[in-house]
Amino acid sequence: MRKRSDIAQARALSVATGGSVFVTDGAGNPFWKRSKTASPEAALSPHSADPVGDVARLARLAAVEGLAEDRFTLPTGLLRLRVRRMAGGSLLWEVERLEDRRLMAEPRNVLRFHIDDCDRVTWVGHNLRAALEAAGQPDLRGALLEDIFAVDLRDGAPDLHDNATVEMLLPGRPQLVSVAVTDLPAPGRREVVATPIEAPHVLPDIEHIPVAMLELGRDGRILASNVQARRLFNLQDGEDPRLGEVFDGLGRPVSDWIGAAFAGTALDKPEIGRAARAKPDLFVKTTLSKVAGRTDRLIAVCQDATDMKTLEAQFVQSQKMQAIGQLAGGIAHDFNNLLTAISGHCDLLLMRHDAGDPDFADLVQINQNAGRAAGLVRQLLAFSRKQSLDPEVLELPSVLSDLTHLLNRLVGERVTLSVEHSNMTRAIRADPRQLEQVIVNLVVNARDAMPDGGKISIRTEALDLDAPLTRERATILAGSYCVISVSDEGTGIAQDVREKIFEPFFTTKRAGEGTGLGLSTVYGIVKQTGGYVFVDSTIGRGTTFTIYLPAADRPDPVQTTPKENETPPTPPITPGGDVVLLVEDEDPVRAFISRALRMRGHQVIEAADAEQALAILQDPELRVDVFLSDIIMPGRDGPSWVGEALSARPDTRVIFISGYAEETLDEQRRAFPASKFLPKPFSLAELEDAVAVPAN
Repeated sequence: MRKRSDIAQARALSVATGGSVFVTDGAGNPFWKRSKTASPEAALSPHSADPVGDVARLARLAAVEGLAEDRFTLPTGLLRLRVRRMAGGSLLWEVERLEDRRLMAEPRNVLRFHIDDCDRVTWVGHNLRAALEAAGQPDLRGALLEDIFAVDLRDGAPDLHDNATVEMLLPGRPQLVSVAVTDLPAPGRREVVATPIEAPHVLPDIEHIPVAMLELGRDGRILASNVQARRLFNLQDGEDPRLGEVFDGLGRPVSDWIGAAFAGTALDKPEIGRAARAKPDLFVKTTLSKVAGRTDRLIAVCQDATDMKTLEAQFVQSQKMQAIGQLAGGIAHDFNNLLTAISGHCDLLLMRHDAGDPDFADLVQINQNAGRAAGLVRQLLAFSRKQSLDPEVLELPSVLSDLTHLLNRLVGERVTLSVEHSNMTRAIRADPRQLEQVIVNLVVNARDAMPDGGKISIRTEALDLDAPLTRERATILAGSYCVISVSDEGTGIAQDVREKIFEPFFTTKRAGEGTGLGLSTVYGIVKQTGGYVFVDSTIGRGTTFTIYLPAADRPDPVQTTPKENETPPTPPITPGGDVVLLVEDEDPVRAFISRALRMRGHQVIEAADAEQALAILQDPELRVDVFLSDIIMPGRDGPSWVGEALSARPDTRVIFISGYAEETLDEQRRAFPASKFLPKPFSLAELEDAVAVPAN
């Protein structure tokens, strides 16, 4: 009886509506209908991801509240599903299409879908369905928002809101979209409208500002750029590579850096890397910043940092060369002490052995090899620019003329040596021995670069610079110069090798064929002389070393060449002659000096340090004619104790000895203008001359 009443009511309703009507029992089984479909689920199926679940949900709600309704979006309107509980306990279902002019038209570039209160997709619009089909991707119904957008709703990221800009992962490849989310009439249902944002490769607002800028997506893809950025990274029109494809050298993946920036830990912290497509190397300083109102974009501000990196490399190289120079100077000092003792005692032995003695040849070999070791130490000091120089005014044609015979012997028969002087009207001021060493080193290098023979050209010329000249990051001041160039026709020097050739111990020769000190010695001597040295090289064609040395006036206003008969006579040494106070902390050196001086008739008083020397001088009756002291010693140095001793003995002669270069000790010796300096290692004869000849 109740079912008949419910059916009668349903018939009356079906006359008033143009939709489908169903009557079901409490279990959902239909027992009357006016529809071409079999059930409410069947009528809803084309428009819902879960029609059975939706019908069951509405049935439960109607059983409690008496009425329930939901709406589903159609391409041309809405589908309303309404259910009410009837007096007989049956459920009356009404399925009706409603016209919604807002949904009638769907622009071609709009992607629409509906979600429920669990953020699950319940309906997909025509455009999005077509795009998914074209990309070969499945229907989105049942998918979650986090599967569609690059937004993690579970980790506290902001929920989608009206006019948000996010990255949409579907359809096809990820793209940037503007998202609007609005509530639908159906309870808990919302409509998501995603409008793709065309990602132009040009940033119109900043296209012509003089700062390179890029806009980046979450995957590091370059979404937009201005003209400066395209020029800096060599980007082509229409190209959208990831930043890591055009920028590298960070020491970590660029993608990790971008990820850290999106996480907030690498924002506004500049990083310096290389523009990967640039030739030669182009360094770029890049800073990542957030875009206001967007969580899926970064702005990269880029700046050419090549000059800064070059200065940094120069500073590091300068620090390295300075550190090696200090090390070389210290090593040279210690070696000079050892060599002084070795060569000195060898001289003492040679005095007691004539040429017929069986040991004489061995002693000569020891002495010669000590001399070679002293030459190696001089190279170390030359590199560190702490070598004692004895400069004088020189004529380059004369120096090269004297050296040509030796050079011809060095280069051998397969190499031709050519010397040319062009307009050489000026002199230079340099140490002749060191200048000869520079030329010999360069010629030997040129010979070794031509294993099959060739030609070495040495050319000199006078040069006047009216304005500063900049070469290879060095600036030569305006003035007059003498230029020496040494050219070969050898294999050439590669760019990466060229940057290291002046470093000490760097060599491209096989083990045992070179010390790696030849060119570093050239560099040190030239710089200590006040000049500049440059290298130009072409692979397969040869190399040219060019040296600029400041020109000097003629004749030398400071130094005059003494005549042979003006050499001061050496005073005779008689037994019981000078009393020498010898202060030297190195026992082997002190033993050699004391033995040598005693053999020449001098009286020697030994002291191991300054304190002991001053204690000895407390005796006013003690006669001392010469203070012979090392300069650098533990405790008080030589000039310190000598200065105190001279206050009581002003007429005492002073001789300083040291394994360091004389130039580095100028400050200590400035208070003793009448003192003499004897650099280690010195021979027995040089020691005798220093003690015997009073200082001027």
